[in-house]
Amino acid sequence: MHSLRQRQVLVFFVLLSVSGASTELGPYSIEEERERGTFVTNLGKDLGVELTEIATRRARIISQEGKEYLQLNVQSGDLLINEKLDREELCGPTEPCVLHFQVLMENPLEVFQAELRVKDINDHSPVFSEREMILKIPENSPLENTFPLNNALDSDVEVNNIQSYKLSSNSHFLVVTRNRSDGRKYPELVLEKELDWEEEPELRLTLTALDGGSPPRSGMAQVLVEVVDTNDNAPEFQQAMYQVQIPENSPPGSLVVTVSANDLDSGDNGKVLYALSQPSEDISKTLEVNPITGEIRLRKEVDFETIPSYEVDVQATDGGGLSGKCTLLLHVVDINDNPPEVMLSALTSPVPENSPDEVVAVFTVRDPDSGNNGKVISSIEEDLPFLLKPSGKNFYTLITKRALDREERAQYNITISVTDLGTPRLTTQHTITVQVSDVNDNTPAFTQTSYTLFVRENNSPALHIGTISATDSDSGSNAHITYSLLPSHDQQLTLASLISINTDNGQLFALRALDYEALQAFEFRVGATDQGSPALSSQVLVRVLVLDDNDNVPFVLYPLQNASAPCTELLPRAAEPGYLVTKVVAVDRDSGQNAWLSFQLLKATEPGMFSVWAHNGEVRTTRLLSERDATKHRLLLLVKDNGEPQRSASVTLHVLVVDGFSQPYLPLPEVARDSEHGEDSLTLYLVIALASVSSLFLLSVLLFVGVRLCRKARAASLGGCSVPEGHFPGHLVDVRGMGTLSQSYQYEVCLMGDSSGTSDFNFLKPVFPSSLPQCSGKEMEENSTLQNSFGFDH
Repeated sequence: MHSLRQRQVLVFFVLLSVSGASTELGPYSIEEERERGTFVTNLGKDLGVELTEIATRRARIISQEGKEYLQLNVQSGDLLINEKLDREELCGPTEPCVLHFQVLMENPLEVFQAELRVKDINDHSPVFSEREMILKIPENSPLENTFPLNNALDSDVEVNNIQSYKLSSNSHFLVVTRNRSDGRKYPELVLEKELDWEEEPELRLTLTALDGGSPPRSGMAQVLVEVVDTNDNAPEFQQAMYQVQIPENSPPGSLVVTVSANDLDSGDNGKVLYALSQPSEDISKTLEVNPITGEIRLRKEVDFETIPSYEVDVQATDGGGLSGKCTLLLHVVDINDNPPEVMLSALTSPVPENSPDEVVAVFTVRDPDSGNNGKVISSIEEDLPFLLKPSGKNFYTLITKRALDREERAQYNITISVTDLGTPRLTTQHTITVQVSDVNDNTPAFTQTSYTLFVRENNSPALHIGTISATDSDSGSNAHITYSLLPSHDQQLTLASLISINTDNGQLFALRALDYEALQAFEFRVGATDQGSPALSSQVLVRVLVLDDNDNVPFVLYPLQNASAPCTELLPRAAEPGYLVTKVVAVDRDSGQNAWLSFQLLKATEPGMFSVWAHNGEVRTTRLLSERDATKHRLLLLVKDNGEPQRSASVTLHVLVVDGFSQPYLPLPEVARDSEHGEDSLTLYLVIALASVSSLFLLSVLLFVGVRLCRKARAASLGGCSVPEGHFPGHLVDVRGMGTLSQSYQYEVCLMGDSSGTSDFNFLKPVFPSSLPQCSGKEMEENSTLQNSFGFDH
């Protein structure tokens, strides 16, 4: 049915172009603001046809403006309003306001030209641009002197526009309504009684503007008359009327005219300032006056087709408040400055292939210039399989010459050239794109086979981390792509808690701050789906690698720094230079150079006696000890990582110089009596925290060593090293972030060594906090295998 309809329309327009005949109807008229469906006329009677002919001949309305303001009821033959008509919006100040349209009878083809005149109603009230006007009038002003006031504006026309002004009751002034050449009316005050500044320095009046509607509408403004003393001469212009012409293409700043007025007074009362008097909104935007020189120049370019002429009063005011006026009448000279306009009424795209004589487009052309400047001719390229047919005044139809083949060509760019007959000739080209029907046969394609994205840990939530992009070779909805996340079934982490995607543009955002120590990398798939029928989709793999920040401080495993009693290391007085006093053990949860640790000796009780190896934290003696050396030493060490910014932790060591310490097994002396069991408790403890083990990562072991060295009663004051029972805050840390230990373990250890300075820690049976047994020779022998597996240099 659609194809048949288009063929019929084509035949009608072809017949119309051949016959070239048309009949005038109307003119018809209707008031503005009438409701949709308001009756205009019965076209059946005006055309002299039966009601059945209107339907059988397929009568319809075509508007030249391209908008469907009218509709035809084919059952009754009535011409109706299709939407409310606003005369001011349609025509502005132009009167009469006429809408041109055509009545087409398709079978047989017959065209009737018609016009609808939209009549004004009084739907706008007069409005003053200023709610209060101030006039300064000398007290010696002669009677019958006139003083122009700002006029009110009314969007209505003719009788519904402003007709008169009236003034509130007073004893000095009356108001007179004056007419301009363009039909506007403005008020003037006429002085009827002399003013006396000493008696009444100011008067407040109410000015009312009335239009001619029924009932009339009105608008009010206040007039403040300030009585001025002494100044008795008003400026007078050299000409009462200045008439000038200016081409419509004159640039802003162009000089229109220079007005001049003289004032016989002296001093400030003789100095004249110029201003536009009561300018309309258009004039205020178009003209400006130099208040000193009287030069009037263009603010913007003028357009003959919009406003062909301007009329405005120019007021000259002296320093005492007196003013005179002249009238400027500016005529805009038309030039051929408007290229023709192409208004597309209908476009069929895509056009089905293998369909000859298909109506592709219907359009109208117009040129707002006048005379030959407004006459136009239209054409298209000759090598295209399309034909341009005129179908009435400034109406054209574009049809196919032959059947189109999509496989031969899927798209045509047709340029419509419209040229006027002005001097010089102006041409407008309007290109329309016509596509041949296709199907959704292209799958979205990603710009990369896979994506690898990098973002640092501790990022801000909602951070944009990258964009996934795909393209589709199809058009329209077939090429509109939406993106989605496609998590795998074996995903260990909930993807929705990590990443979100903008379904429209493929932008990826991190939903929360990522922690490298908890998650180094993850991957997922993104799907791209078009909106064709049926929809086609594809997917791509996305890998996200989390980059490490130096956000962890080195953690000291040994010696334990937060114990209730400080650890004391024993140093034989006979130790050779380079004797290993102890080894500082520390870890850093970061990775790479952020976890590379170095050690530095900051401070010692006796400088020069000890040194620390920067790469492994071993504390050794630098010289032989003498009897003059102190027995107690305190060392302050610094553990630093290699990150940026660098982070560090401090370590405090207590060293006790002792005599001897050369036997193969050094029994641990008693330092205190267990009050509950009543037996000696002299033990050395080692606390080991083991991290979880992953098949993908190396075993991470955190060692927390606490040593309590005790002396018998004669050395009780030397202190010892203790380890508190239970869990230690910060001990049980999972380096990979995949879990934490749930237990802490204590093992009984014994120290074996000799005077060479090299000793081993022997791990024996595990003990519990409630029972802390001592080491014995038998236990050392039974656990010799543990010694081989868990030996540490001291």
